Amino acid sequence: MNSQHVSIQRIIAVAWAIIGLILLLGFACWRLSAYTIESFSMPLNWMHWVVFFGWTIFMAHGEGYKGFQKKFSPRFAARCKYLLTNASWLQTILAPLFCMAYFHAPKKRVIATCALTAMIIVFIFTFRLIPQPWKGLLDFGVVFGLAWGIISTLYFSFKAFTDESFAWDNEVLVAS
Repeated sequence: MNSQHVSIQRIIAVAWAIIGLILLLGFACWRLSAYTIESFSMPLNWMHWVVFFGWTIFMAHGEGYKGFQKKFSPRFAARCKYLLTNASWLQTILAPLFCMAYFHAPKKRVIATCALTAMIIVFIFTFRLIPQPWKGLLDFGVVFGLAWGIISTLYFSFKAFTDESFAWDNEVLVAS
């Protein structure tokens, strides 16, 4: 098949990748926001506010800026751009996972993606043990970082399809 051929299937793959990721991150934001709202209905002292602002700044920089904006989002967008002219049926069906680099990526990237996923799962279960209002205050930082991720992913996805100079490495490896 011509590697420069754009088809409905491939357009669907790109749309599914972006929508799937936004739904995943958006659902996490929605779920965690409830804990944040609940925590603000409780009496908070100065220590709560120090942790709230400190953690939010840490998550904005670490998760939002360094994690999403500088690494994940541009690579995700580059892999979406790849799908537009090269998507197989497997890549189409699993487009969000493909663009998150769970497969058809260098071994190092796949391992890093799986390790990050495992770490996130551990954090989710650990955060469930934290009592309110602390849980909600910490969850706000996570929501802030995820919201940054949504915005940066949308930005880079738009840029990938509209800016001729967009040349981020998609790190796609497909066995011949």
